[in-house]
Amino acid sequence: MPRVFVQGSPVDSYPRPAPEAGRGNVRRVTEVGEEVLHRPSRDVTEFGPDLAALIDDMFLTMYVADGAGLAANQVGVDLRLFVYDCPDDDGVRHVGHIVNPVLDVLDPAGRRLLDEGEGCLSVPGAVMDVPRPDRAVVRGLDKDGNALVIEGTGYFARCLAHETDHVDGQVYLDRLSKRDRKEALRQVADRRDEVFARRAAKIKALTP
Repeated sequence: MPRVFVQGSPVDSYPRPAPEAGRGNVRRVTEVGEEVLHRPSRDVTEFGPDLAALIDDMFLTMYVADGAGLAANQVGVDLRLFVYDCPDDDGVRHVGHIVNPVLDVLDPAGRRLLDEGEGCLSVPGAVMDVPRPDRAVVRGLDKDGNALVIEGTGYFARCLAHETDHVDGQVYLDRLSKRDRKEALRQVADRRDEVFARRAAKIKALTP
């Protein structure tokens, strides 16, 4: 079994962090409550250097924030796009981006729900259990407009579903009970400063 998949295809190896980050600039991560996170994002209709540069920026910003995935609206850009560098439960690394992602609705008979811890770079410091299917299939395009299908299991499936939620205008807090949402926001209040201190230190480590 290959240990790395890039854009859904197996490769022998891939640098860590991904080369895209070396071309990018760090952007501010939006936080829960900001309007851009709570409405569906617009479809990408223009493919070219500006889109490629945004993807580079998103990769670097994701690494600075110690994330496994990042959607464009998490850097304040109202477009259906996310990047990821995420392991699955077998330790296989998955790296890539997907434009205009749509999550397949899977037959309930062929999947099971896993109720496991989930965090979000836009909800800094909070981790809560969220039920997600153990398998996900996302269809979309790459930065050049070519059709793309990305499949994931376990933790990577959770990442794909989480990031597709983002472009649909949802954060994982929307999937919690009122009591659990309140607990998540309490965690943010307690840990936000610590999270931002770590990010500031990571910027120095990852940028010249």
